[in-house]
Order: sequence, then C-alpha cells, then structure tokens
Amino acid sequence: MRLDKYLKVSRLIKRRTVANEACDAGRVLLNGKPARASSPVKAGDVIEILFGTKSVKAEILDVQETVKKEGAQELYRYL
Repeated sequence: MRLDKYLKVSRLIKRRTVANEACDAGRVLLNGKPARASSPVKAGDVIEILFGTKSVKAEILDVQETVKKEGAQELYRYL
C-alpha cells in the first residue's frame, strides 16, 4: 500500500492530499529516511511525522485497504 493512503486509512493524517503534501515537503520519514507518497509500506516499518515543533512516531502493525473508525488504532502503535 502507498504511504499516503496508509496515513489516511490509519487516520494518522485526516486527508490523503494533506498526507501527499507532507511527504512532498519531507515531513514524513519512513524507517528514518524521507519518504515519497508512493513509497510502499509494510508491517514492521516505522513512520515519523514532523508537525511543526512536535513529531509523532508510530510502528506499523497491520496494513489494510479499508478500516472502520474504531479499528484504525489497531493498525499502528505509538513509539
């Protein structure tokens, strides 16, 4: 699955276009390296998102195409 779509499905970022723009600006790191929106993600990868002065780091536990709002927390865990 593409990184921008995963960020939207997992609800780490609310909209796919915002996730795409964050990747283009270099604010999303995948396993410690700046990632493009089209980068593939898999279970075990670590995503870090830089929001201004704060950053969010999460490990991918599962990759699903669609998920209900209640199940989105099960796709990742914060580090």
